[in-house]
Amino acid sequence: MASVFLPFTSLHLQFVSPNTKSSTTRLSSRRIRASVSEKPPVPAPAVAVPAKGETKLPLKKIPGNYGVPIVGPFKDRLDYFYNQGRDEFFKSKIQKYNSTVFRTNMPPGPFISQDPKVVALLDGKSFPVLFDVTKVEKKDLFTGTYMPSTDLTGGYRILSYLDPSEPKHARLKQLLFFLLKSRRDHVIPEFQASYSELFETLEKEVAEKGKSSFQTANDQAGFNFLCRAFFGSNPPDTKLGTDGPSLISKWVLFQLGPVLKLGLPKYVEELLIHTFPLPPALVKKDYQRLYDFFYESSGSIQDEAEKLSISREEACHNLLFATCFNSFGGMKIFFPNMLKWIGRAGVKLHNRLATEIRSAIRSNGGKLTMAAMEQMPLMKSVVYEALRIEPPVPLQYGRAKKDIVIESHDAVFQVKQGEMLFGFQPFATKDPKIFERAEEFVGERFMGEEGEKLLKHVIWSNGPETQQPTLGNKQCAGKDFVVLMSRLLVVELFRRYDSFDIEVGKSALGAAVTVTSLKRASF
Repeated sequence: MASVFLPFTSLHLQFVSPNTKSSTTRLSSRRIRASVSEKPPVPAPAVAVPAKGETKLPLKKIPGNYGVPIVGPFKDRLDYFYNQGRDEFFKSKIQKYNSTVFRTNMPPGPFISQDPKVVALLDGKSFPVLFDVTKVEKKDLFTGTYMPSTDLTGGYRILSYLDPSEPKHARLKQLLFFLLKSRRDHVIPEFQASYSELFETLEKEVAEKGKSSFQTANDQAGFNFLCRAFFGSNPPDTKLGTDGPSLISKWVLFQLGPVLKLGLPKYVEELLIHTFPLPPALVKKDYQRLYDFFYESSGSIQDEAEKLSISREEACHNLLFATCFNSFGGMKIFFPNMLKWIGRAGVKLHNRLATEIRSAIRSNGGKLTMAAMEQMPLMKSVVYEALRIEPPVPLQYGRAKKDIVIESHDAVFQVKQGEMLFGFQPFATKDPKIFERAEEFVGERFMGEEGEKLLKHVIWSNGPETQQPTLGNKQCAGKDFVVLMSRLLVVELFRRYDSFDIEVGKSALGAAVTVTSLKRASF
């Protein structure tokens, strides 16, 4: 799946470990344990002259196969969801083929996707080709090997499904840039207001019941924040009321159901959401309620859309998608995941964060500003580390525009024009040839000069963290906005509390976090 932070366009906005890697030479000297056998690779002709100091890589045929039509994709789907599970599905194939690049089928397969065949890229060196729009096309690939009905988006192909080569891509992305720029001064105050309500709810429920669901409170706070910050509209004061999050969740299910595991009995789930698409008519009224709210709330943005030769109707459907699917969807997935990793890191990290955050705010006159947050290197690193270790949108796709050559750490592969490329981002961002202690959450990983050099390998936004979204690429328009939101959550959390305890379960979209204690700020 292309990107929410679910990137706007396929939405979205340092003490270093002494073992952190930054040397290219050192990176190429280690092997991924799960993917390399004890035997040396079979020699093969190289396809290019290596640069000085680099090792010549052999040209290899892409291993793997797709099996018998219908049967092969169906078997891979059962392995992916049930027999092995997603991560083990990929790990087993890396071990089987002794390669992080291989051929396989990706869900949903029959009978939703016409062609489930992909070339998988599961390391940090091959993965970035998916960001190169000179080599890959992104048309209708936001959700992978299938595209949900446009009946779910007012009959329009939304920005996330457009390739940069399509004329409307630049105009719609420009509209999102305008939205972000014109409302930037509202982000911090509206976040503080909305998430103050969230923390009050958590405290009250923990005091009364001994625990509180972060998901439930986060859904309402997140949606209210986005609508207040982007459009100056408070949902509870409108006909929409507090129904927004539940309407969005149902609408998103009709789009992502084919690639989700809901926890239903296997064959019920297979028949219900993995084999045939759910009828859009079942959520038509729900979507209309959301559309009416956004149409009434976004008049000034629609005025700008008309200046860009975009109809008010098409603009509204895109604003709804960017806010509800991309932004809200990203907060719904990433905020609980980030809280999970910070919670598990323990009291020592909590104390360091609280000390740094409160000190920076005091030194800026007691007010939280962008300048104050720039004086919080540990906080910034913790957010980047959360985005690295569990990126909110793990699946990326691109179709080869021409015959291309792809390099992994160990070999070179030739891909033919028209072949679908697929990347599983958590394997790329936990590549042990790039990151020391790659499977661990290291809060200070991106601190200092050496830590900042690793930011180019943080790629949650459909591009490197060191690059910026443009009209001509698919990096998410709200990249910096998402980073800012995530920083604000950490800052507001540790302004109020010295530490907290959680319980972690599973949900269809990530971690289910329950807060069991909140230790009020003592200094």
